[in-house]
Amino acid sequence: QVQLVESGGGLVQAGGSLRLSCAASGRSFSNYGLAWFRQAPGKEREFVAGITRSGGNTNYADSVKGRFTLSRDSAKNTVLLQMNKLKPEDTAVYYCAATPVLSIHYSANYYPYWGQGTQVTVSS
Repeated sequence: QVQLVESGGGLVQAGGSLRLSCAASGRSFSNYGLAWFRQAPGKEREFVAGITRSGGNTNYADSVKGRFTLSRDSAKNTVLLQMNKLKPEDTAVYYCAATPVLSIHYSANYYPYWGQGTQVTVSS
């Protein structure tokens, strides 16, 4: 089992940047692929970005491609989501999730472990 704790959310103006961090503890960090999802009020939780166990592959939702960058630091058991050129529609609670599955999946059903979430608010 792995425990996940997100940090780095906040309020930012449109066009600004934030960096979200997800710290993992528990069983071996390298055994898990990691992803970020987000959920805005009244909407379903959606995939944002994912990274494989080795960090060799990443996938992004079309809505964030070219603006968000996901990376992992195995030495620190941490995943970082760098978010640039933020838009008001990026406003949501962002969740870090982990899966023992090898490939990156867009469905939340593949991720049994979740953090508590961190709020990101982008003002226009």
